[in-house]
Parts: sequence; C-alpha cells; structure tokens
Amino acid sequence: MAPEKDSNGLDNYAFACEGRFCDLPDTQHGEELDMSMESDNNKLVYCVTDVPPWYLCIILGIQHCLTAFGGIIAIPLILSQGLCLQFDGITQSHLISTIFFVSGVCTLLQVTFGIRLPILQGGTFTLLAPSMAMLSMPEWQCPAWTQNASLVNTSSIEFTEVWQTRMRALQGSITVGSLFQVFVGFSGLIGLFMSFIGPLTIAPTISLIGLSLFDSAGTSAGNHWGISTMTTALIILFSQYLRHIPVPFPMYSKEKKLHTSNVYIFQILPVLLGITLSWLICYILTTYNALPSEPSQYGYLARTDLKGDVISQAPWFRFPYPGQWGMPTVSLAGVIGILAGVISSMIESVGDYHACARLSGAPPPPKHAINRGIGIEGLGCLLAGAWGTGNGTTSYSENVGALGITKVGSRMVIVTSGVLMVVMGVFGKVGAIFTTIPSPVVGGMFMVMFGVISAAGVSNLQYADMNSSRNIFIFGFSMFSGLVIPNWIFKNPTAIATGVVELDQVLQVLLTTSMFVGGFFGFMLDNTIPGSKHERGILAWNKAHKDESSNTLESGEVYNLPFGISSYLSSSSWIRYIPFCPPSEPDSLDGSGADTNALEPKQPLGHAEPSQIIIGVAM
Repeated sequence: MAPEKDSNGLDNYAFACEGRFCDLPDTQHGEELDMSMESDNNKLVYCVTDVPPWYLCIILGIQHCLTAFGGIIAIPLILSQGLCLQFDGITQSHLISTIFFVSGVCTLLQVTFGIRLPILQGGTFTLLAPSMAMLSMPEWQCPAWTQNASLVNTSSIEFTEVWQTRMRALQGSITVGSLFQVFVGFSGLIGLFMSFIGPLTIAPTISLIGLSLFDSAGTSAGNHWGISTMTTALIILFSQYLRHIPVPFPMYSKEKKLHTSNVYIFQILPVLLGITLSWLICYILTTYNALPSEPSQYGYLARTDLKGDVISQAPWFRFPYPGQWGMPTVSLAGVIGILAGVISSMIESVGDYHACARLSGAPPPPKHAINRGIGIEGLGCLLAGAWGTGNGTTSYSENVGALGITKVGSRMVIVTSGVLMVVMGVFGKVGAIFTTIPSPVVGGMFMVMFGVISAAGVSNLQYADMNSSRNIFIFGFSMFSGLVIPNWIFKNPTAIATGVVELDQVLQVLLTTSMFVGGFFGFMLDNTIPGSKHERGILAWNKAHKDESSNTLESGEVYNLPFGISSYLSSSSWIRYIPFCPPSEPDSLDGSGADTNALEPKQPLGHAEPSQIIIGVAM
C-alpha cells in the first residue's frame, strides 16, 4: 500500500509519491502488495493538467529540449549539403537558431491551441527526402567551386546568392505544401478519416515510427559504441532501477525553515542525467586527449571540441524574422514532392497524438482536437517556410517516448520547452553550445527512446483479438511491409521511373516512409477483410478509452480551447458545425454523469504556490 503522506517526510507535496500520480482505480483492501506496487509503477508523477513547480518545469523542459536536439540539429546540417553550405559554419548556426526559434513558437501554439497534449514540435525528416530531391535537380546542383573550401568566400555576394536562391525555392515549396495540411486539419477531413482507424492501424503506424529510425540510432551510436552504451546504460539505470529511490535535497519553507526533502530525481530526470553525465565524461576525455584527434580514426566523433568554431563565431543575439533570406519562390516539382512528405507527416502525427495521450494519462484525443492538431501543424509548416528553416514542423516521437520514461505528462513542461527553444533561437551562443553534444551520446539516447515508442505502438494490440488469424496476418504483414518496401526503395532509388518527375518524387517519398507503408496496409486490410468489431478490437478500444478517461481526466478538461474560449463559444448553436471546435455541450465520457471533481488529480490547494495557481488557470 502507498505510505501515508506524513509518515515519509515528504512535506513538499510536489515531490511526494502519493497524491501526485494520476488516479487509477483504487487498490482494493486485501490485495497483495506486489499488485499494489505494479499499479504504482504505471502511475504518472504529473498528469496533463498538473502544474509542477517552476524550477521543475525548467529542468524537465531542458530535458525535452535535449531529447529533441538530435533531430532538430541534424536537419539543417543535412540540408547544408544541398544548399552548398558545407564550409559556411556561421550560416549553419543561423539555420540552427532559426529552426529552434520556429520550433519553440510552434510548440507553444500546439500545446495552447492545437492538440493541447504535452507534445513537442520540431523539424521533420519526412520533408528532408523531397527537399533533397528537389535540390538535386540539374538547375539546383551546387557549382563545383562551392565544394572546395579554399575557393569559398562566405561573405561574397556571389556565394550568398548561390545558397539563398536555393533556400528561397525550398521555402516557397514548403509554404504552398503546408496549405494542404492546414486545409485537411481545419476542414475536419482527418477527424473523418479517424472514424475508420482502430488498433490494427494505430499499432503498426506508431511502432514503425521507432523501428524505422534504427539506422539513424545505429549510425550515431556506432561512432563510439563505448560512449553510446554508457549513455544507454545510464538512462536505463536511472529510469528503471533507481526510479523509486529518493534523494534528499535541501528545501526551505516558512514553517520548517531550512530542511531536507526526498526527491525522486531518477524517475523525473533520467534522460537529462544520462546525457549530462555522458557529455561530461566525453569532455573530460577530450581535455586529456584520450579520444582520437584524427578525423579518420574510430571514436573521433565522440570529442566535444569538433564544433568549437561555431561557438566563437555565433553572435550573442540574433532575432530570426520572416523572409530573412529573401522573397520565397515556388516550384511545381518542389510543391508536389513536399505534399508527399506532408501526408506522411500527418499520419505520423496522428499516431503520436494517441501515443502521447496514452503515456501522459490523458483520454484519447477526440476528433476536434485531432483536427486542430493537424491544422496547427500545417500552420507551423507555414511559419517554418516563411522564416526559412528549410523544413517544416511535426510532432516529435522522441519526446513522446520521454513521457513514458519520466512519468511526467504535464503540458506546462512542454510550454517551458517551447519558451526555452525560442530563447535558444534568439541567443545564438546558447544554441551553439548544444552543438558540442557528441554524436554517440545522442545515439545512446535514441536507442532508449525509439524502443519505447515501438513498444507503445505494439501495446495497442491488447484491444484486438490476437488469437484471430485475421488480425495476426494484418499486423504481421503491415509491419513487415513497412520495413521491406522502404528498405528496397532505398537500395534501388532509380527503380521508380514513371516518366513524370513529380510523380516519381511523390512515390519515392511515400514508399520510403515506413509509417505510411505500414499504416496504409493496416488501414486498408482492417477495413476490407471481413471481421466483427469485437474481433477487430473496435469495441474493446472504445470501451477501454471510456474506462481510462473516467479514471484520469475528463476529455473536455484536456482538449477544450483555453482562456474560456470553449465556454464562450458554447452559447452559439452553430459551433457544432465547426470541425475543429469542441461540441457545445460535451457529454460525460462514461455516460454516467459522475462528479467531475472525482476526475481531477488529487492536489491539496493548501500546498500550491500562487504562481502555480495563476499559470494553471491560464492554461
């Protein structure tokens, strides 16, 4: 049984075990102790609507920034090859600052007005393939002299025009392509599409998000398997073995003055602690020249001084603004190629929404919330095109995995992450410092994160009848096809030759996106092969969602618009015709009309700080 609050010395309620977890069904008297402990292991420290103390929000926000850093920083570095910027480190740092700034803004928009789940926004790899395909066309191939470092004058007008014309063409394609995502989201087409999606569609889509990234994780980790293994081992140690071990921290209160309080630091900050310790060890090994100093030697990429010039050259303050690279231009081939990436991104994001809701203790997202989420992501891609990141934005799967490890599902933490990313985008030196995180450390983190995402997808199969040969076939074929087809296309890039370049680009992107291939087959087979709703898991899926919702948070509390907008609009009868607005009078999820106070996470108001109450009311 859970200990009493006063018996364990946890006077700071924000760090106490009991009462700060999302409520699950109460443990019945007489149950075994191990059953109670198993139930506690699945509980959350902070739920979606909880507001942790401000200092904990900052620490956890930094952890999410570090988790997303690997994906965000990799995109402009990869794009720099197609933009002829291999030898222009300062422009690369500007691109990094811009993508951090836009990612922060889009995160704030998504958490506040979009899906309203603790899900972070950042650059998307699904747009990299069409972007690089567009930049590889004959008219955009880099001049030979830009490939020679001795011939490149980064301050010359000629060189600036070379890379900015390519960036402007990329911006225009992304801006126009993002309008399609805005339309699909706010028109409700995604919500209508979700009516046909069940566990056998969601499971392969989410699982392949993690499985398809094994090559990226392996490449980063393989740069130094010793460092990456250490990072993975530390995160596993902190998140799994030491998560129930409290650490005494000095605290101060008016009643008890200076005293110590137990903090479950390993459960809350396993990723940040693992990355920081590995980063520190790499710095020490670099200082004492224990790591190879020759680029051709194995382990060289584990050094922390590889990008020291970026830190010295980056300005202290630089405010990104729309059109900073000039007026965007539009290319038909680029737009059609970007559309393929946008479709894949939307499918991935829908899967991320369900995984995020499941791992953060929230009810499954309703149609109006999914509509808003996709629409806001399209708006984020529009902003990314205007600002000139060379990419769009999407929900980050890595941070969804972090929720399952840290057991912290508060969206206020993600709001803090958004603010921190905006700050890093404005202060160039801050963003440049993070470029010193060695690649093997990022790879070790990916090993854990992508594994959690894959497992979260498979867990959706619990609702379907997996004794059915029909369901086994659908899931197995969808998963296997989602791995085989993209792998073959990657190895045979010239196999698709329809004679229409734009169509080739569309097929190339779609068939190399594992989430799209697996989700497409799962969706088509599940909706065409005969099977009862019970066999497909639709009934259990809906019932389980209702049961979970009645034990966590009311759907309206999580997904309704903030600042009283939903209450204001509820008086209008026409609001039910708007696809992205919540219904005027939402019904109770379990239909019982139970007291909604019972749905609230337990939190004694006497221990809440005024700042927490103000922020909580605002959100």
